[in-house]
Amino acid sequence: MQSSNPGRAAVGRLEEPRALRSDARRNREKLLAVAVTALSHSDGAVPLEAIAKQAGVGIGTLYRHFPTREALVEAAYRHEVDRLCAAVDELGPPMAPDAALREWMQRFVDYVATKRGMAAALQSVVTSDSQLFAHTKRQIVAALDTLLGNAIAAGTIRADADADDVLRALRGVWLVAEEQHQEAQAGRLLDLLMDGLRYGAVTRPGS
Repeated sequence: MQSSNPGRAAVGRLEEPRALRSDARRNREKLLAVAVTALSHSDGAVPLEAIAKQAGVGIGTLYRHFPTREALVEAAYRHEVDRLCAAVDELGPPMAPDAALREWMQRFVDYVATKRGMAAALQSVVTSDSQLFAHTKRQIVAALDTLLGNAIAAGTIRADADADDVLRALRGVWLVAEEQHQEAQAGRLLDLLMDGLRYGAVTRPGS
């Protein structure tokens, strides 16, 4: 079914941007980085001109990459999800699989804080039939499942660890820590979660 919302149609076309020149790609990355920070610390009404100025580009450049506010908001959110999921490849050897999992968990907590900050802006993008969150959740579950699988294969966490269960626990870590504004407490809760995942792990021969 064709969308009746032209803003959503424009956003959809941004999911797989065409190959950009190096300068255009740098401008796009700068705009996304500034947008994430600005939208995470506002009520969603930050002027696009302010984002362009802080990124060091003209408003015309912003509109060439993101023709609508909705397009910029969705691209900024997807950018954060992509960064989180790409970390799976970054957190490889020589880092041990369980250490990589712990580091990724910390990045997830940071990501959720950013997403919560962007909530007001995202409301203008996500409609009742939007597949945005369903799609990004699948990305995140797949990334977490890979990390869990690596650690299970190495015998450093329990074999019945489930990505959906761990994801729910991670959200709880962020909620508890956010209520008291204590990053240190979030770290302690993540360590407790890791202890639970390590309990009952079957060490593989030669590990």
